Amino acid sequence: MAGEQQDVMNLDSAIPIAASSNGRVSGKPWKATKTATVRSQSSVGHKTKWDERMEKTKKDQAIKKLETELKEEKVAEKQRRREVTLERKKAAEERRRLEEDKAKMGARKAARLRRKAGRTKKING
Repeated sequence: MAGEQQDVMNLDSAIPIAASSNGRVSGKPWKATKTATVRSQSSVGHKTKWDERMEKTKKDQAIKKLETELKEEKVAEKQRRREVTLERKKAAEERRRLEEDKAKMGARKAARLRRKAGRTKKING
């Protein structure tokens, strides 16, 4: 029996298991083993690793976000300046209108006083 176990161990060690991606080999020696395609003229995306691409994407997104924030800030500052200018124009227009009304009221009051003064028979004669 010891001899039989010896033979079984020799058989196990005599049959090598071919190392492949899934542990088995085709029994057809004329078939070439398949490997990954070697692309000589492929895009950069195929040549770089996924982590590197994701890192680059994150960096690009951060840059884009910063740019949009700066643009929005610039637009907001421009809008604020425009509103300040409009407020000043409105205030100046209001002041001008009030002065005109004041002058008009002064003229009206003077005319009213002149008319009032002319009503008496003593002055009219």
